[in-house]
Amino acid sequence: MRNIYLQILFLITALLAAEMLQAQPIYENVQKDTDTLFFEDFSDAELDHKKWNIVGSDFHVNNEQQMYIDSSATIYMAKGEEAGGAKNGALILKALYAPNSGTINGKNFDFISGRINTRDKVMFTYGTAAARMKLPAGSGFWPAFWALGGGNWPDTGEIDIMEYVGETDWIGVALHGPGYSGETPLVNKYYFPEGQDVTGWHVYSVDWSPQGLNFKVDGRLVYRATREMIEHYGNWAFDNPKYLILNLALGGAYPEKTNGVEEPYPGIPESTVKLIKDGKAKVLVDWVLVTQ
Repeated sequence: MRNIYLQILFLITALLAAEMLQAQPIYENVQKDTDTLFFEDFSDAELDHKKWNIVGSDFHVNNEQQMYIDSSATIYMAKGEEAGGAKNGALILKALYAPNSGTINGKNFDFISGRINTRDKVMFTYGTAAARMKLPAGSGFWPAFWALGGGNWPDTGEIDIMEYVGETDWIGVALHGPGYSGETPLVNKYYFPEGQDVTGWHVYSVDWSPQGLNFKVDGRLVYRATREMIEHYGNWAFDNPKYLILNLALGGAYPEKTNGVEEPYPGIPESTVKLIKDGKAKVLVDWVLVTQ
């Protein structure tokens, strides 16, 4: 009799597990739906400039240690093995060691990297924004997938859908706006299940509505911020059009705060400098999707 009960319990457990897997899809592939506002699978030979802007060397924030440049060395499309298994190819954002690569406001840079956005090309208010990404291991890497309003920061709002500072077992999500910017109280960390980390493919997404925002990793809810929660700290800054950003920063304020590294570069240890020199500082993006 005991064996029968155990078999029934096992069957129920298996059925529940299967149901959970169905409820939390891995998103190996993506299909465009009738409510798609924007879809990019980076299958072309070059970045589509009708959709994307490339940020150049006149931009610098947060004591980051890279200079962004418009170059095929730092922003390019990959196929096959370099695309990491992405079926139609992948966007690569790559950081390189380039001593004395340039100066901004008197600061000299030894690294170059890539940053792109959809400002004034693809803007949306409410909906779901998602990207399938694969991130590099290395303390002090600071890639992100996020959205900004078109006006002054932080008044028009910032949605950090995925932010990673080199701790491979977790990523962060956050909201910034008037009264809750910088060291924002509207923030959470998501720790990956055992056997997973940022170096595998994952889908990072946010469901954005007039009532709040739900952040997800691979379809799993990892943080919810309601309108009431946000307005406890300041004005709701999420009723205006926003554009998407993908970037790979190096070092600077957040990584340094996390790892405590000051030398050889703020937030970047020597081990990560070696990874950059060895060509291993790469963010892969399979696709980006916005639905409404």
